[in-house]
Amino acid sequence: MKMSGSEPESTHRTIHRTIERVARESYGRLVAYLSSHTRDVASAEDALSDALVKALTAWPRDGVPDNPEAWLMTTARHSIIDHVRHQQVAEASEPTLALLREDSKEPNVTLATEFPDERLKLLFVCAHPAIDPAMHTPLMLQTVLGLDATRIAHAFLISPTTMGQRLVRAKTKIRDGGIRFEIPQAPELPERLDAVLEAIYAAFGLGWDDIAGVDQRGRDLAEEAIWLARVLLLLMPGEAEVHGLLALMLHCEARRAARRGPDGGYVPLS
Repeated sequence: MKMSGSEPESTHRTIHRTIERVARESYGRLVAYLSSHTRDVASAEDALSDALVKALTAWPRDGVPDNPEAWLMTTARHSIIDHVRHQQVAEASEPTLALLREDSKEPNVTLATEFPDERLKLLFVCAHPAIDPAMHTPLMLQTVLGLDATRIAHAFLISPTTMGQRLVRAKTKIRDGGIRFEIPQAPELPERLDAVLEAIYAAFGLGWDDIAGVDQRGRDLAEEAIWLARVLLLLMPGEAEVHGLLALMLHCEARRAARRGPDGGYVPLS
């Protein structure tokens, strides 16, 4: 639906809320997909941010696309291609351009319906032993689940500035260290599993920050954590820790609406 300048301000607010919702729901999937091609988490995040800024201009003017997530992904991908083309070292950038050009040959209908969900892969990339173990969980929370440095810093009881600097260093390590964007071979999985489980549970815990337990952003984050645990279980069905974490989260989520009384007080299981 295309808008005219005379349409009410409420329509603009509705579109902006749509952009916020799509960004919240799709951030991790899009960053994971883009960074799996560029091998550069920071550039993927920059491209997605640029796409969101463009959406704020284009969607009120042209209407919300039928598949907002595919629109953002395509726009971000084009942004990366433009950036790589302007880099000084063209030869080093050619592999990235080749991958992104190959994606561009896919019909739009494919992009509008489904594209690979790379989040589990990115979780294991962020848990690479070459990265500071203290940054595994924060890095996963930001790149896979889209939490900002301020919220992550609050959870770790440090300043947002410090957390932001540490996250930048960790992403630079991924890029400059040539860390491979793939799920490790079976023998390598156990050494990274604890970090992945910790991040999933941390995301679930952060999703419970709201006092009443009904905030949609918290619910979305909790649901994402449960979904990631389910996918992890498919990858590692023999790991008791994965079974245990999923069971714990499902048990807690089942009583979300009843965990606080009318006065906001915590209601114990007993």
